[in-house]
Amino acid sequence: MRHIYRCPLRWADMDAYGHVNNVVFLRYLEEARVDFLFRPDKDFQQGSVVARHEIDYKRQLVHRHEPVTIELWVSEIKAASFTLAYEVKDGDLVYARASTVIVPFDFAAQRPRRITAEERDFLHEYTDDADEGAAEADGEAVAA
Repeated sequence: MRHIYRCPLRWADMDAYGHVNNVVFLRYLEEARVDFLFRPDKDFQQGSVVARHEIDYKRQLVHRHEPVTIELWVSEIKAASFTLAYEVKDGDLVYARASTVIVPFDFAAQRPRRITAEERDFLHEYTDDADEGAAEADGEAVAA
């Protein structure tokens, strides 16, 4: 299953070339990640930190008033980290594919911690094989 986040575009997201600046995509991913992890019914309130981001830009996202869709799913779960995968898209039109490695963190002890059984169960609900299909489609040209 995938988590769907409708991300609003802001006027300030646009760069001098009239499209959404590539750096802004990191904020979009953060908004989707927070919407996914910090919900009243399921959350990572014990804390977590980002260990790594990777983004593949596929085409320009032109600023408009309608939100862009970010699909998010869990692509890997380890003992003390997990990886989220994302597609920033409109229908079948993909603007970017990305991944983020998240490490659960104990802020009181100032060290990483293991994923709890409850967190693991929650993450398993959002595992998805779709990232394999995305890897096959990576032959798309990247727009500058």
